[in-house]
Amino acid sequence: MADLHVVILAAGKGTRMKSARPKVLHRVAGLPMIEHVLAAATALQPRSTTLVVGHQADSVRAALLGHAGVTFVVQEPQLGTGHALLTTEPIFRGAAGTLVLLSGDVPLLSAKTLKSLVDRHESAGAAATVVTAILEQPHGYGRIVRTGRQIARIVEERDATPAEREITEINAGIYAFALDGLFTALTGIATENAQGEYYLPDIVALFRERGRGVETLTVTDADEIRGINSRLELAAVSRIVRQTKNQALMAAGVTIEDPATTYVDPHVEIGPDTIVHPGVSLEGHTTIGSGCEVHSGVRIVDSRVGDRVIILNHCVITDSTIENDAAVGPFAHFRRHAVVSERAHVGNFVEMKNTVLGAGSKSMHLSYLGDARIGVDVNIGAGTITCNYDGVNKSQTTIEDGAFVGSDTQLIAPVTVGKGAYVGSGTTVREDVPAGALAVSAGKQRNIDGWAAERKKKR
Repeated sequence: MADLHVVILAAGKGTRMKSARPKVLHRVAGLPMIEHVLAAATALQPRSTTLVVGHQADSVRAALLGHAGVTFVVQEPQLGTGHALLTTEPIFRGAAGTLVLLSGDVPLLSAKTLKSLVDRHESAGAAATVVTAILEQPHGYGRIVRTGRQIARIVEERDATPAEREITEINAGIYAFALDGLFTALTGIATENAQGEYYLPDIVALFRERGRGVETLTVTDADEIRGINSRLELAAVSRIVRQTKNQALMAAGVTIEDPATTYVDPHVEIGPDTIVHPGVSLEGHTTIGSGCEVHSGVRIVDSRVGDRVIILNHCVITDSTIENDAAVGPFAHFRRHAVVSERAHVGNFVEMKNTVLGAGSKSMHLSYLGDARIGVDVNIGAGTITCNYDGVNKSQTTIEDGAFVGSDTQLIAPVTVGKGAYVGSGTTVREDVPAGALAVSAGKQRNIDGWAAERKKKR
C-alpha cells in the first residue's frame, strides 16, 4: 500500500447553525463532530493527518490539543473547497501516495467505508475516487453526472439544470486522490459558478478531460454521508449514533428498557445483564459492570461502576467510583473522585465530594461528605456535615472503622473520629475523638414544666 495521508476540511463557519461556536465543535452524541471524523481517519493509520481550519481556528486547535500528530493549516480567505485543499500544498510538496479528503461535518462515515475507498482507489490506479450515495430526495447535494457507467462530472445543485436535479446519485464530498499531479490540477479549477468559489468537485471533469482515471464508491447506507449544517441535522445525526450504540449494547446482553430515551455516549462500556431504565444518560468514558440496575433520571459522567450495583432514581455521578454490590440513591450526588466502596449504601440527598466511603458503611439521608476518608462499617447519621472549608483551605475529615456518627453532626476539619468511637446527635466535633470514646458537645437538657400553657395565656 502506498503512503496514505488524510486531510479534513473544517474551516467553514456553519452559518445555518446560528452559533458562536465553530460548527465542527458541536457535539454529536456527546462528542464534537470532528472527533468522530478523526476517529474514522485514525483507523486508516495514515502517515499524516492535516486539518484545514478557518473560522475560529484557535478554538478548534484548543479543542483538539490532545490529538498528537495533527497538523493545522489555516484557510484565509475561505474561497471554496478546492481552495481549502490547495492550502495544504506546502505540506505535501514532493510527497507521493494517496490523499484521503474528509469533511469535518460528516461524522457518520465508517472506518470500513474509508478502507473500501482506499482499496478501490489504489487497485484502479485512479487519479481520484469519489464517494457517492443514492438518495430519494437529493436536495442540497451535488449530483453525479455519468457518461454510460463512467463518472463524467459533478454539478452543484444551484448550478444544475432541471434534468440534472432529477439525478438521485449524489456527491458525498469524500474523496481519495493520487498525490501525483493533484495540486497542479487544483490550480486549473475556475470560479465560474453561482458562488464564485473554487469548487473541488470540478476536478473530476478536469481529470477526465486530461485522460486521467476517476472512480466512484457508492455507499449502501446513505446515513454514512449525512452532513450537518443545522441544529435539526445535528439532532438527527445524534439520534443515529445513539441508536447504533444502544443496539450494540443490547446485542451484547444489556437490557435498555426504552432506547429512545436512553443516551449512551460512544465510549461508554456496560456489562451484560445490566438493566438501564428510561431517561438515563451515560456520558464520557463511563464504565458499568455486569448485573447492575440503573433507574430513571440517572446521569453518570466519566465514572466507573462495578458489578451488581443498584443506582436509584435521579442520581448525578461525575468523576467517581462505585464498587461492587453498593447501592446508591435516590437523589444522591457524587463528584470529584468520590468513592463508594463495596457493599456501602448511600441514600437520599447525600452529596459526596473527594470522599471515600468504606466497605459496608452507610450514609442514608441528607448529608454532605466532602474531603473525607471514612472507614469500614461506619454509620453516618442524617444531617451530618464534614465542614471541610475554613474560608482559605480545604481540610480532611477522617472517620475510622466501626465509628457511629449521630444525626445533625458537624465535623470541623481537620479532625479524626477514632475506631469504634461514637458521636452523639447534634454534636459539633472540633477536636479528635479517641477510639472507643463518646463525643458530645451539647449542654444538659433542661425541661420547664408548664411553659406551653403559660405561652398560650399570653396570646
